Amino acid sequence: MKKNVIMQILSFTVLFAFLCMPLALNAQGSKANFAGKWAFNATKSDMGQPPQGQAQGQGGGMRMGGGDFTATQEANLLTVESTRTGQDGQAVTTTSKYTLDGKVSVNTTARGESKSTATWSADGKSLTIVTTRTFERDGQTTEMKTTEVWSLTNPTTLSRTSTMNTPNGERKTTMVFDKK
Repeated sequence: MKKNVIMQILSFTVLFAFLCMPLALNAQGSKANFAGKWAFNATKSDMGQPPQGQAQGQGGGMRMGGGDFTATQEANLLTVESTRTGQDGQAVTTTSKYTLDGKVSVNTTARGESKSTATWSADGKSLTIVTTRTFERDGQTTEMKTTEVWSLTNPTTLSRTSTMNTPNGERKTTMVFDKK
């Protein structure tokens, strides 16, 4: 009798686990997919006001505009490749990689090193990337922190809302991109 009850409980537990498995797998697969080629849409974007003490267009060497980019999203990695025109007029391509599991990702460019942490929202519809950049300028080390939230407003429109803390103050922008 006791053996029979234990077997029923065990059978129920196994059956319950198999029934819940598709739900768990579906929840993992329901995260937003940012992969694709994206074109900056200036008319839908809000580039905000520059921090105090900076005129529009000044960025201390930092480009504060949109720009087309390509994103590749595979399993636990988001790779973003963007190309901009450098001060010398030449094309400069930057590739940044972010792990999508909350672990720190390190990216190095000519401007210095950045450390980023990417975390999904509870519903998997938006991705928050917090980046700290450290760079040297005029013999001083400066640190800037940016929080960027990526979300798809529809399957062909990506919104990247960014809050940047700089030595000159905070700057908020919302850049909108259309899928090519």
